Amino acid sequence: MLTMLGSPRRCCDGMTRRETLQAGALGLLGGFGLPHLLAAEQNRPATRRPGRAKSVILLYLLGGAATQDMVDLKPNASSGVKSEFRPIATNVPGIQVCEHLPRMSRWMHKVAVVRSLNHKAGCHNTLPSYTGLEIMVPDNTITRDTFPPSMGSVCEFLRRGERDLPDYVYMPCYLGWGQAIRRAGPYGGFFGQRYDPLFTECTPYREPGGPAPRPGYPQLARGEPRLPQSTLGEGITVDRLHHRRSLVSQLDQQMRRAEIQPALGNFSRVQHRAFDMLTSSKSRQAFDLSREDPRLRDRYGRTLFGSSTLIARRLVEAGVRFVNVSWDLFWDRVQIDYDCWDTHTRNFHILRDVNLPNLDQTYTALLEDLDQRGMLDETLVVVMSEMGRTPRVNGNGGRDHWTFCYSMFMAGGGIRGGTLYGESDAQAAYVKDRPVSTSDICATIYECLGIDPDMPIMDRSGRPIPVAHGGKPIREILG
Repeated sequence: MLTMLGSPRRCCDGMTRRETLQAGALGLLGGFGLPHLLAAEQNRPATRRPGRAKSVILLYLLGGAATQDMVDLKPNASSGVKSEFRPIATNVPGIQVCEHLPRMSRWMHKVAVVRSLNHKAGCHNTLPSYTGLEIMVPDNTITRDTFPPSMGSVCEFLRRGERDLPDYVYMPCYLGWGQAIRRAGPYGGFFGQRYDPLFTECTPYREPGGPAPRPGYPQLARGEPRLPQSTLGEGITVDRLHHRRSLVSQLDQQMRRAEIQPALGNFSRVQHRAFDMLTSSKSRQAFDLSREDPRLRDRYGRTLFGSSTLIARRLVEAGVRFVNVSWDLFWDRVQIDYDCWDTHTRNFHILRDVNLPNLDQTYTALLEDLDQRGMLDETLVVVMSEMGRTPRVNGNGGRDHWTFCYSMFMAGGGIRGGTLYGESDAQAAYVKDRPVSTSDICATIYECLGIDPDMPIMDRSGRPIPVAHGGKPIREILG
């Protein structure tokens, strides 16, 4: 009989972990299998808060946004620390934002700001924000299959039935593509590659005729995300493609028992998803922005970030559960944006002239679009970075890396708008009140989706760990 160390703990289906292990399925599957997790999600005790959000749109600001110049301004701080920007009132008494976020100021009744986020897992470490696990990674330019799964991969793992679209889409390209690296975090990890997101591809370009970009002088990346290999090769018709799929399915029937082996299982799922995306009119329609009103496209902004965000709305409308849109750095591959949100130089110029106006436009267009369609109450919109920036401005007019205190914000499904949680000190340097970990943020997102943050998943060694790595939902911002 298998047992576990520690006191018995109730799973969300009412069984203790010990009872579940004694049932024998763990020994057959080598871990806490998908049927158990689906049962756990579906059979939550009545005492648990039901999930309000059907989907999540995560707007990821790579590089570490200077949130003390956005939503946690310190106008009374000393010179060299306080922002050059002026705080303005919002439609919620007592909450202020930066003067360069005027549209956002009119939506604060839907937004909750967390001002005490922190971690000690190192600068530019994207693993904690996607998974909740705060560990140092040996190299920020690679990912490993021993890392835990991302929130989107958990949604993909828990999907029910077969559909044309996946439950996890990542746009406009894999994280780090513009630097020719792969950053950790947005992957299936020890769940296996079959639960990686569907990564779109892109060909970013800058506005013709503009000045040549250089460090401290970025230009906006333009373009649209596209489905990978979204056109059929020469001589390949849809009928021939379906015939090939039929042959593959016949082989799959002979290999059912082997699909629990990671390599074979990965191949099957990834290949089937590729067939589905190529032949599905639903997926092609979701990515076809020519179907949208040009005025709506203008509202989102005809940038790569704006177009990706508009497609994100179309995807959640089509039923996708977790969509990530990254504002990524494009330099090594395409010399457009060297800084992104990593503003070591000319911080205030970059934010004022490029980043904040475009974030303000795209973010509020998304909220308004979702609200007008009756989707905002069931769509959680999250804006965050992997870290923050130093309280003191450096000699180049920039802010450097800082993980000890920064902010993020959420709106929509499951969130009590018009709220602040946590507090930074007088210089926005350290947490003054109610610290929040990245695992707490992940737990809050899971809670909004109706996924138990304590739900156990098995790592490669068979060790059970909570899916949110011990994080607790921030109850004060939940509606």
